[in-house]
Amino acid sequence: MTKNNDMQHPIDAVILWVDGDDEKHQEKILPYINKTVNVNSKKFRTRFDQVNEIKFTIDSLLKYASYIRNIYIITDEQTPAFLLKKDTLEVYNKVSIIDHKTIFKGYEAYLPTFNCRPIETCLHRIPDLAEHFIYLNDDFFLINKTTPTDFFKEGLPVLRGKWLKFDKDIFYKKFKKIKKGHKSIQQNAAKLAGFNSYYNFKHTPHPLRKSTFKKYFEASQEIFINNIKHKFRNESQFTPQGLANHIEIKNKTCILKNDLQLLYFRSYKKPLIWYKYKLNTKAKGKLFLGMQSLDLCPPKILEYLLEWLENRTDFKK
Repeated sequence: MTKNNDMQHPIDAVILWVDGDDEKHQEKILPYINKTVNVNSKKFRTRFDQVNEIKFTIDSLLKYASYIRNIYIITDEQTPAFLLKKDTLEVYNKVSIIDHKTIFKGYEAYLPTFNCRPIETCLHRIPDLAEHFIYLNDDFFLINKTTPTDFFKEGLPVLRGKWLKFDKDIFYKKFKKIKKGHKSIQQNAAKLAGFNSYYNFKHTPHPLRKSTFKKYFEASQEIFINNIKHKFRNESQFTPQGLANHIEIKNKTCILKNDLQLLYFRSYKKPLIWYKYKLNTKAKGKLFLGMQSLDLCPPKILEYLLEWLENRTDFKK
């Protein structure tokens, strides 16, 4: 297949988003929360709080991936404020809001959900979604020009990551309590696909194929249900994009890439000058920027990061 054929595959983008400050969302979540959970704690709130960073996610796609056909935002009866302005309707004409009810059609009994994993399990159910699509969280950003072949080559997804052992097979981890998180659910996904180790992917945009999800879940309805039934994160769940990745690897229908091309922040405890240095020197050689939990960022650093993002992703320049 030629480079031109790579360009001919329609590619969509999908983003999950929630506004945790929305009163309707807060009213909806309260009946399902265990009384022992502190709903005002940082650990709980950071799953739902946001600082409008989704605007920069979308702007970055428009600026650095103009070939994207459609941008879908999956939400629960919400719309980001910047899309409600009349003067932005034409500017953001590629963007569509997809409600949870749409992708959970036929499975409405499992709504509402406050857990990204059931939503990710239903990504492929977006009406008219392209076979080739890129999934991003709302704290992922493109920061330099990309091409379709950064995500798909000859129609196959480019998977960025590296192979790791399961925690149970690492000697020192047998004697300490392991936190159940991103790596754990990737391991669950790898086990489902029949692997004895796992391909660990980081916080970069995920190139995925709709048919991979559809074929697997149509043949594995019980696994599908078990992953969408939990309203909050559960240790038994798996990451659907991780499952798709391992299926692609098993079928030899992907391209593995060690270079993440990623600049990633998950803590904001360093001095401001450190972030300035990183963003203004290291970003030049990267395609992607991840900024996890910006809602926990100190005000002065947050102000700088958002200003940097605004300048970097301004697609009208």
